[in-house]
Amino acid sequence: MTAAMHVFDNGAALAEGLAEAVASALSAAVAARGTASIAVSGGSTPKAFFKALSGKALDWPNVTVTLVDERFVAPDSDRSNEKLVKDNLLIETAASAIFQPLFYPTATAEEAAATVSKQTAAIGCPFDVVILGMGGDGHTASFFPGGSRLAEALDLATPRGVMTMEAEGAGEPRLTFTFSSLQDARLLVLHIEGAAKKDVLAKAEAPGDEAEMPIRAILRRAASPLQIYWAP
Repeated sequence: MTAAMHVFDNGAALAEGLAEAVASALSAAVAARGTASIAVSGGSTPKAFFKALSGKALDWPNVTVTLVDERFVAPDSDRSNEKLVKDNLLIETAASAIFQPLFYPTATAEEAAATVSKQTAAIGCPFDVVILGMGGDGHTASFFPGGSRLAEALDLATPRGVMTMEAEGAGEPRLTFTFSSLQDARLLVLHIEGAAKKDVLAKAEAPGDEAEMPIRAILRRAASPLQIYWAP
């Protein structure tokens, strides 16, 4: 599948352009159904985008915000994606959005995944918007090369919902939506910045194994056309 590339002069311009596109998609969903849903990625890259989106005039009480993946850490941890979203997106008027966490204070990550899979089923599918990032190793969400359940996570036959993933170098166990949950979003975005990430993307677009660079599953098999937002 050919992805559409949106190139911006800098990160600030990208943040505003992406926020405009996402706000339009969410507004259209609310107008059509009365509700909208978005799953976002963590890391440092989306901070400016989160702040730009938080300022958009949306019907926030009818928007559900969740995460494509999360570390199995408490939400006050600096490594928590939940904390990142609450500090940068769910502020001011956007604070009235519905937030669906992936972390639950259960004994194990597997128990949290089972709990959150039931909770997120109520959001409906597909998501209206999914925003993905990409690591330097070609991972996206918590689909890591060498991940403990990577083949299962990337299998379209694996049901929608949240599952656990562990990988060398990933730190804590992860909670991640399955590929089947993310790949058919009405607006499916890969948000990357910098020349190094563009080089990683070029490598991922070349022939090779999805297990080596899991982002290839999104590039090759996603049901929705992928929109790539990039700035140097």
